[in-house]
Amino acid sequence: MGAEKQKKYLKNNTYKTCFNILVFFISLNSLIAQNSNWNQDSSIDKVKNLEDITIIGKNSKSDYQKMPEIVGTSIYAGKKTALILVDKVQGNIVNNTMRQILSKVPGIHVWESDPSGIQIGVAARGLSPNRSWEFNVRQNGYDIAADPYGYPEAYYNPQMQGVQKIEIVRGQGALQYGPQFGGLINYILKNGSEIDKPFRIESEQTIGSNGLFNSYNAIGGKTKKLHYYTYFDHRNGKGWRDNSKFYTNAIFNTISYSFNKRWSITGELMTFHSLSQQPGGLTDSLFEANPKLSLRNRNWFDIKWMTPALILNYNMNATTRWNTKLFGTIGDRNSVGFTSAITINDTINLLTQNYNNRTLSADEYRNWGMESRLITDYQLGKTKNTFSGGIRFFSGNTIRNANGNGTNGNNYNMIALTEFPQSLAFTSNNIAFFVENIFRLKKNLLIIPGFRYEYIKGAVSGRNSFNSNGSELTVQNISRKRSFVLGGIGIEYDFKNNTEIYSNLSQAYRPIQFSNLQAAPTTDSIDENLSDAKGYNFDIGYRGKIKNYIQFDFSLYLLNYINRIGILSSSGSNNRLITNVGSSISKGIESYFEISPLKFLTPQYQFDFALFTSYSYTDANYSGTYKEDAIKNKRVENAPKHILRTGITLNYKWALLTTQYSFVDETFSDANNTIAPTKNGQSGLIPSYQIWDLSLSIKVRKKFELKSGINNVLNKNYFTRRAGGYPGPGLLPADGRTFYVSLGAKFQ
Repeated sequence: MGAEKQKKYLKNNTYKTCFNILVFFISLNSLIAQNSNWNQDSSIDKVKNLEDITIIGKNSKSDYQKMPEIVGTSIYAGKKTALILVDKVQGNIVNNTMRQILSKVPGIHVWESDPSGIQIGVAARGLSPNRSWEFNVRQNGYDIAADPYGYPEAYYNPQMQGVQKIEIVRGQGALQYGPQFGGLINYILKNGSEIDKPFRIESEQTIGSNGLFNSYNAIGGKTKKLHYYTYFDHRNGKGWRDNSKFYTNAIFNTISYSFNKRWSITGELMTFHSLSQQPGGLTDSLFEANPKLSLRNRNWFDIKWMTPALILNYNMNATTRWNTKLFGTIGDRNSVGFTSAITINDTINLLTQNYNNRTLSADEYRNWGMESRLITDYQLGKTKNTFSGGIRFFSGNTIRNANGNGTNGNNYNMIALTEFPQSLAFTSNNIAFFVENIFRLKKNLLIIPGFRYEYIKGAVSGRNSFNSNGSELTVQNISRKRSFVLGGIGIEYDFKNNTEIYSNLSQAYRPIQFSNLQAAPTTDSIDENLSDAKGYNFDIGYRGKIKNYIQFDFSLYLLNYINRIGILSSSGSNNRLITNVGSSISKGIESYFEISPLKFLTPQYQFDFALFTSYSYTDANYSGTYKEDAIKNKRVENAPKHILRTGITLNYKWALLTTQYSFVDETFSDANNTIAPTKNGQSGLIPSYQIWDLSLSIKVRKKFELKSGINNVLNKNYFTRRAGGYPGPGLLPADGRTFYVSLGAKFQ
């Protein structure tokens, strides 16, 4: 079935279902609003309930907070959460340096193979950091990945200077946000709501090592009924390694209008473009000799991304809120380069006296979706309880053209000399319905059950290549549709000293990816019984805040990842089977502790210092494989056992000085646990590494701020990733020592 037929099928078969669910949900909203028994409490808890986009923790110098029980129309009680206030981060946000930005979130494993900050790769609990694809990545509550069901790689990530806060949810987040094992990362962008004047100008200019230049400029304001915010960010540099030039341009516009105290509407549009030169990978011996070396100067990666959104909020009364988001993704991902193994030199062909032709790859992503959520407080006996529910509809369309014959030049261009051999159309369609409820058995004991219904369909059509006679080698026309229910339950017990015990158990899943739906008919086949990976997350922990000088979060977790999808090769044959190869179990500890000792001694101080430590232990192993025992009891790849980040911040009046230490344990790059590096650098052990960072910020008269820092102070040579393809192949070095200086100003 071709892409056009699939779109017709979508219109004829899923719109009606979505419409019926929407009518039911709106009817439920009206019934709830009219039922006086559900609206006896006319006050909204201003501490436990927050709007979707709002500044919290203004009086705290810490960038780390726990998520409140309720934010907007979402429930976070009983879940493992973290909230990062980006303006308070003492680190390099210009280059989206996630090891510093998320330093206080325990267990975050960061791939540092793209120091420009264009591509962010983070994961937790033994999952792969590849473009953060094990997280459900969102911006202001809606999807921004290429396709969250078939291709969940986050090629676009917002510039952190335009981010107000980062919400991270693990475990039970699958009930509210769908396909993921890692949880949720939601970037909340600045929108002008925190500005108290009709007009304000913000500007921050940054220079740094290797020709780094960043210019961030914004205007925003707030009136009685309207608030708006617009920023433009440009960043360019030469990169630490040779052949690492890059630039990015991002423009974000948002405007919100309140018709009255109940109704408001927000329009948003992000446009993003980046072009980066890919220096390619290295072998281990080349890395040891010179980690800045690059053997590729003709490889380029180009991203164009646009995310329009329309958000409607309706406060039905003091206890009931309704939110609906209409959103889309218009994205293009292009690459051109010489992609052979790094052991094959990219040199002039002696026969043609020119370089060999480069390989082209071009993807188009055209997605749109809708999420509508309701939250309400209602009285049950003598206690106030909270109900949250919603529906979701998503349609994704991806066109992939690959293995094209490009030019033999050096600069970026997407000129195809012949027709693309591979041309595929992928579609994904999803309808979901989800509910959660906070039952407050007592004022301090909360039970939070929930479930999520999912309908998913994924399909592929097109050709994989051309035969020698010029005929098309078409893919197997494959379509997978299924529906299922996920369940979960959370518990929270609040103590009077502002601490709490929390626990949750929740099912999760990872849909069949686009790459699992395509197979070359001559060599590969797809298991007729291929199914989504499923499993569950379990958390139990103790967290809280003791006055204003101690905050902490200690927890244990278990992640059971069942039916992982992979490829099995037949013995003595070239035939390969795409199937469910096995399962894995990750278990461990996630802990965070921060203390400001002088605040304990005296509330009046000019000098203060804070110490923090975040530590995780992960034991991730393959177990119970279904097809073969080759990887049974092997350690899961990209799963460091120990991740430790600790630091100290010295504060004197208007100045903050922070030093941070990071240690990440060794990891395997493949499921076979290969230790000795291969000649091409694509497999082998990834050694442990430890890094020191230093940052300084100085505020002058609340209008000006000077920031500077040194990353990797001791200039350690290390790498975090081995790649089999782009942006490699080979091992990908991280940056050595770099510095930056920023000057920012705000006028209103």
